[in-house]
Amino acid sequence: MNIFFVSLGCDKNLVDSEVMLGLLDAKGYQIVDDETQADVIVINTCCFIHDAKEESINTILEMAQYKEQNLKALVVAGCLAERYKDEILKEIPEIDAVLGTTSYDSIVEAVNTALEENTGEHFEHYESIDYLPDNSEVERVVSDKAYIAPSAKIGKDVAVMPFAYIDEGAEIGDGTVIYPHVYVGRNVKVGAGCLFYPSSTIREGCVLGNKVVLQSGAVIGGDGFGYITDKKTGKHSFVLQAGNVVLGDEVEIGSNSCIDRATAGSTVVGAGTKIDNLVHLGHNDVLGKNCLVVAHVGISGSVTAGDNCVFAGQVGTVGHITIGNNCQFAGRTGITHNIPDNSVCAGFPAQPYKEWLKQEASLRKVGDLLKKVKELEKALAELKK
Repeated sequence: MNIFFVSLGCDKNLVDSEVMLGLLDAKGYQIVDDETQADVIVINTCCFIHDAKEESINTILEMAQYKEQNLKALVVAGCLAERYKDEILKEIPEIDAVLGTTSYDSIVEAVNTALEENTGEHFEHYESIDYLPDNSEVERVVSDKAYIAPSAKIGKDVAVMPFAYIDEGAEIGDGTVIYPHVYVGRNVKVGAGCLFYPSSTIREGCVLGNKVVLQSGAVIGGDGFGYITDKKTGKHSFVLQAGNVVLGDEVEIGSNSCIDRATAGSTVVGAGTKIDNLVHLGHNDVLGKNCLVVAHVGISGSVTAGDNCVFAGQVGTVGHITIGNNCQFAGRTGITHNIPDNSVCAGFPAQPYKEWLKQEASLRKVGDLLKKVKELEKALAELKK
């Protein structure tokens, strides 16, 4: 049985594709380099940015056409299959099987099932990702060297290690693990199954959902950067930051990242959002669900960003703007204005990614153009003589 393989996107996808190829080869499938000769086509997709998503969809549609010839099964794996499973199965009925990003070891089963059944039903395999590291061996006790305020409430199967500090009125959900030197402030509410690494800080009044991970040095609910400047004297007077921070379920905050409390109301990070190391979110920011925020990103105060946004390294924003859903920003993009849904931007100020690429390509030609101008000026000067 012949298999043709298409690997799209990053180097990780290529490695995953090689793993799947090895599993198929071990089961006697023949790998071919001509899609017209294939009984099965497997496409390992990517959808990190809009262009990658578009390429993946176009490739699936192109390969699906071979169903009218000899192709017996079409299998889609990778990011697109993970994130848009329902949509692609509905819009592209030629797909016989989909595999999530953690299910590559099921590729043989997917191919076998797709070839054998022909029932019109799809083979689907996804494994839920456990966002917490394995802390099953952590002893679930409260150390006598930790400080637990009398009014604090500790759930079942909680581990509180030496020198952690749980302040008055704090509530810790079942199964949470708190490492040494963690500070949980007054009236903080923590959900179930959370994990706080050493020296992370949760300031007073903040609310954390279930399965939240704080890496070492993360600060949740520090005072926002709010000052009033006296125009006569130049003196800066602090404005009370009376709000809090709310983190949704399965949010991860990287080492030494800081999320400031709101001046009033809440700074919000939506469920499933992952924030890398050394990131700053200003006061009253609202970040949607399932966003990715890479290291050194700085989001100014009172910014609202939608769901499924990606901020690559060193992206920065001005304050008081709105960013739509499903937006993606290349590294070092400067966002100075409102951004509509489904935008892919780069550069400073932020502009459509393809336009930025054209500008960058043009800039690379400036040296040659200047050289030609000098040659023309020299030739013109000779003619004038």
